[in-house]
Amino acid sequence: MKKSTHIILLLFLVITSCQDVLEKEPLDLITDATVWNDPTLIEAFLTNQYSLTSVMVNESSSYIAEWGVGSPISDDWDLVNSEQSYGPLVINNFADEGKGGWDITGNGVGNKAGRMDVNSNPLPWWENAYYIIRNLNMLIERLPESPIDSELADTKIAEARFLRAFNYFQMVKRYGGVPLITNVQNLDDSEEELYPARNKEQEIYDFIISECTDIADALGEAKNFGRPCKWTVQHLKSRAALYAGSIAKYGTVQLNGLVGISASPDTYFQTSYDAAKDIIQNGGYALLDEGTDKAMNFRNIFVTKNHSEVIFAKHHNYVDALGGGGATWGYDFVQRPKPHAWNIGMGNTPYLEMAEAFEYKDGTSGTLDRAFLESKLWSMDELWGNKDPRFFATLWTMETPWRGGIVDFHSGLIQPDGTILNNQNEAYNGVSAWGDQWFWIGFGTGFGVMKYLDEDVDIGATWSNSGTDYQVFRFGETLLNYAEAAMEIGNAGDALTAVNQIRTRAGIATLGSVTLDQVRHERRVELAFEGHRYWDLRRWRIATTELTRSFSGLKYVLDYTTRKYKVSVINNYDGTANAPNFYDRMYYFPISLSRTGANSNLIENPGYN
Repeated sequence: MKKSTHIILLLFLVITSCQDVLEKEPLDLITDATVWNDPTLIEAFLTNQYSLTSVMVNESSSYIAEWGVGSPISDDWDLVNSEQSYGPLVINNFADEGKGGWDITGNGVGNKAGRMDVNSNPLPWWENAYYIIRNLNMLIERLPESPIDSELADTKIAEARFLRAFNYFQMVKRYGGVPLITNVQNLDDSEEELYPARNKEQEIYDFIISECTDIADALGEAKNFGRPCKWTVQHLKSRAALYAGSIAKYGTVQLNGLVGISASPDTYFQTSYDAAKDIIQNGGYALLDEGTDKAMNFRNIFVTKNHSEVIFAKHHNYVDALGGGGATWGYDFVQRPKPHAWNIGMGNTPYLEMAEAFEYKDGTSGTLDRAFLESKLWSMDELWGNKDPRFFATLWTMETPWRGGIVDFHSGLIQPDGTILNNQNEAYNGVSAWGDQWFWIGFGTGFGVMKYLDEDVDIGATWSNSGTDYQVFRFGETLLNYAEAAMEIGNAGDALTAVNQIRTRAGIATLGSVTLDQVRHERRVELAFEGHRYWDLRRWRIATTELTRSFSGLKYVLDYTTRKYKVSVINNYDGTANAPNFYDRMYYFPISLSRTGANSNLIENPGYN
């Protein structure tokens, strides 16, 4: 690890991030002692660490504050990977949820196709994490000596420990064991301190769980949504323990424990279950369930702020982050259907298989008979009308209502004589052969992502327009963590109760009994496009089968006479050259040559040498 990664001047960090706060005295007079003696500067310092932890927003690998200005950390922190632009979409393209529509960053195509190698840096979180961790370690070390109120100091230290644990969780799920650094490194430290070896994967998970246990009560039970409370910490504990249990049960220990966990999985599953149960019974959270329109209710989970389901959120405020000092993200701009300022949209193109994952309201499978699908004409109500309402709140497709009109994906027009017009500029009696939802990739899979799109808000002419909050932890996931952990420890009754709460809110038939596969399926549907699916497939160790396959989309051809659609399946949507492939080595990301070259004590992950 490069010394420069850790030797970051506090003065530089505070000046570059908190200038508005620091203007009360000349910037060149701010000293280390000044920061730790002033509650306002301490708060600004800690706030900056939250901002820099961009992975909170659907795994975005960077945060920037203005155009043309890179990160203070590394060149990996660039605009297109940031939460202010395409960053929140990349994780969706790694899983079996969909493919990227915009090829700005490659959308993970090569890595998804199995070309992840020692030079790859997919979804990076290393230099960024250690930069933040060093700053947090500094706060944790200095505040006990600060003259500020001791209760305030204890709270801020607990916050810093939560955020440090969160960053280590983001690292361990990527790389397995990483160096566990809990003190501030200095230039005169020993070589062993400055170039640490990797800790075991189990040690990192145990550290995260232990930290959560220690700090939960210090943060109190009062909900703050954008800052951690006891229940935020319990949620991180439940999620981390669930991951650790899965890896202990389904993974393989290699490199003397640098990857893999040898401890009993039941201990971790019980920890996850207990933490989630504490939230359920004592946290005062509830699934958002307002009104009779179940689809609109589910949409509102993601576009309204600070409701009963939000445990922890990254707040955004509709004030442009890029040079305006506000907090926004680019999701609305890159994800929504037309009308669009750049005449594009559709940043993710969901697969037909993702659409089929949504059951029908009566609980029957959503998988289509593809031969029958292609044998007749369909209205959209006939095709999708009885689907799980979450389908309509998660995806947009042909004839989805949008901003006073409808989404129009049709590509082809069947004339009354049966001939088909296929070219963009052709029409029959004023009806165009093409709908308007096309750009350089054509019409994609026939689906886009609705989740997190606020239909009532206009987007501007460029990135970073969305002021919706990103929900890092929500109660729906708590119930699903609880259900999965319950199944793993043999408590199917509690799992069934939790899953049926989710299904009742969704507006579909409840289950009479439940299996682990059904819990996993519910997780796939409820948490779609929220950054969970890829990590779930990895920790369950089923990505080698689930992500090594071809995926498909739909093509809609409009019939002029009936105004119904001939629907055909687009097979092998990713193509042959980029067909999805997931190999065993990909259960962990490579440490990479640049990092092992800078620190010879870092051992590379299996399969990347």
